[in-house]
Amino acid sequence: MRWRGATAPAPAPADPELADLTPDRRLRRLELTVTRRLDGLLHGRYRGLLPGPGSEPAGSREYRPGEDEVRRMDWAVTARTTVPHVREVDADRELTTWLLVDASPSMEYGTAELDKRELAVAAVAAVGFLTGGAGNRLGAQVLGPDGLRRFPPRAGRTHLLGLLRALLTAPRVGGHDAGERAPTEPDLADGLAAVHRVAHRRGLVVVVSDFLDGLPDDPGQAPPWEAPLRRLAVRHQVLAVEVTDPRELELPDVGLITLVDPETGRRREVWTGDRALRERYAAAATAQRDQVRQALRRGGAAHLPLRTDRDWGADIVRHVHAQRRLAAAPAGRARGGAA
Repeated sequence: MRWRGATAPAPAPADPELADLTPDRRLRRLELTVTRRLDGLLHGRYRGLLPGPGSEPAGSREYRPGEDEVRRMDWAVTARTTVPHVREVDADRELTTWLLVDASPSMEYGTAELDKRELAVAAVAAVGFLTGGAGNRLGAQVLGPDGLRRFPPRAGRTHLLGLLRALLTAPRVGGHDAGERAPTEPDLADGLAAVHRVAHRRGLVVVVSDFLDGLPDDPGQAPPWEAPLRRLAVRHQVLAVEVTDPRELELPDVGLITLVDPETGRRREVWTGDRALRERYAAAATAQRDQVRQALRRGGAAHLPLRTDRDWGADIVRHVHAQRRLAAAPAGRARGGAA
């Protein structure tokens, strides 16, 4: 069993003033925060979290092991130069972005500046503003305890603000009274499959989650969401935004606490004064996050980790700049298939 919950009692909000704001005022503050932090990335004709995806051929460049996919190999240029090359494409100017937002109970935990759900909303806002532009459309699937809620892809600021408002005003939920997930309750794999069914046009898919859903205890086993993630990555460019909290990575020495699994409501009392227990917990948590990273890599997704105790805006900026530098690297570029 994976204990993904918080200590009890639940921590108070880091900024008590936020609790007193109306949803519209919170939304305006979020928009202002995102646009200020990402100001340098919001200029120019084309805005995006990742270079591409695209469909117009733009030449070839040398293959980079561990970074490029074999399915993008340019075999004609490889044969002429005897050096492996991959095809490049120009980014489509009209981009369709699909979001899968995890709003399950485990996302409502947080002990730092934000809880995981608030950080997920901030990530959605960043995606919306970074991919917004003339003709670009944004759609979403929100995965909650009551099922999947779909927001059809539309363009414009009004549509983005409506999505953010829905995420901000959605009712909070606690752990289930039952000990197991309801048979009809969708999981992350179901959400990815739903996006695959509706994302007909090649585009960008962004998954915002803690990726703990169905994570097997055996690191050698693939989580159930890895296969549908890989299917999405065959056609789309996929970005996995992993949301974590520091207390999920290590236990504080605060005596007797009650751990709660927010997905099932199951509880367990733990004495945190035991140093050996805290060390085992930290080692298991590190192994678990490594398991998630490996599954995301095998699934073909770019990985953007965000933490509730870090400057999420700076982390997003660093990720975007790293992706753009990687795409613009001139090493071995052979435009037009030149030998």
